[in-house]
Amino acid sequence: MRILHTSDWHLGRSFHREGMLAHQAVYLDHLLEVVESERVDLVVVAGDIYDRALPHVDAVLLADDALVRLAASRADVVLTSGNHDSARRLGFSSRLIDAAGVHIRTDSATCGVPVLVGDDDGPVAVYGLPYLDPTALVEPWGLSARSHEAALTHAMGRVRSDLARQPAGTRSVVLAHAFVAGAEPSDSERDISVGGVSLVPTSVFDGVDYTALGHLHGAHVLREQVRYSGSPLAYSFSEAAHRKGSWLVELDGRGFAGAHFLEAPVPRRVSRLRGTLESLLSDPALAAHEQSWVEATLTDPARPSRAMERLRRRFPHTLVLHFESTAPRIGALPALATHARTDRDIALEFMTDLRGGPPDDAEAALLVQAVDECCDDTDVESLLSHEPDDGDPEGLF
Repeated sequence: MRILHTSDWHLGRSFHREGMLAHQAVYLDHLLEVVESERVDLVVVAGDIYDRALPHVDAVLLADDALVRLAASRADVVLTSGNHDSARRLGFSSRLIDAAGVHIRTDSATCGVPVLVGDDDGPVAVYGLPYLDPTALVEPWGLSARSHEAALTHAMGRVRSDLARQPAGTRSVVLAHAFVAGAEPSDSERDISVGGVSLVPTSVFDGVDYTALGHLHGAHVLREQVRYSGSPLAYSFSEAAHRKGSWLVELDGRGFAGAHFLEAPVPRRVSRLRGTLESLLSDPALAAHEQSWVEATLTDPARPSRAMERLRRRFPHTLVLHFESTAPRIGALPALATHARTDRDIALEFMTDLRGGPPDDAEAALLVQAVDECCDDTDVESLLSHEPDDGDPEGLF
């Protein structure tokens, strides 16, 4: 049996306010092509179909189109809800949709109820575990602790009890959405810790022929039979070095027989660039990043003027700009004397200290205008007379 393991589509997600739906559609086209070209028998999607509990209508339409096409393909489909999904909304009409060969599992009560598929080697029991919120399950399940480990241990107990009732030789696949020990998170995953307890040991999944994990956005092999597929696209700059795609897993008559990674198309890569503004604008080696989403960190001693505008002339998809200067941090600046100096003076000197050089005439005029628009300059008179004003009745400042 050939299984395609994917997860964390996050349909409807934006990337620093840039819409990703067209890129997500490219991935789903790729997924359907893989199903046919690799003769996939089963597609498993381990949670986070959508990016939010109330997805935008265009994201719902894209998901609907993908599931209709999958239902018409050669493969059966099992998908589960993740922590970003609304289990009730995603699971709507799931019992009707089952008849089309698309099995949506969002109810914790069905953890021990498998989807049964098979091949020439016999049956395969596929257990779709939705995201399990320990806070919601600690009482109904009588969990020993309010933790993800406790919730998944209980769910896997139900899986093993059912598997023991299946015919001898039945192989097993489990889908789970959790943070399993041994993998590294990225910046784009939502924290699912409960009282600081989020990690789940791989031993929870012992005895299963293959465990398809979701939640973390990087592909990981925790054990040969326990893997994360990661998200199909990069959803943060911390994922710039990730390989994106899905696992093609094979089961033979004895169980897990191997897996290899199928890279997905990347409509636009993400890049992290660092250096002075002039070096970024002139270095020919950076030509490969000109059509990437770019996060740039400038190391100029003083902040260059119109830095984002100038960067975007070469890198039009620059989204994030950081400054890493040798100028002192705000908290490290020397105390500024305030006697007999106006708010204008203080603002201009602060800008000079922070940037390592004075503002030009246009910047100084704009800063003076901003100071004048924000407040009346009464500080000097108050300080020179040492008389308390209305905001300092005790005369302490």
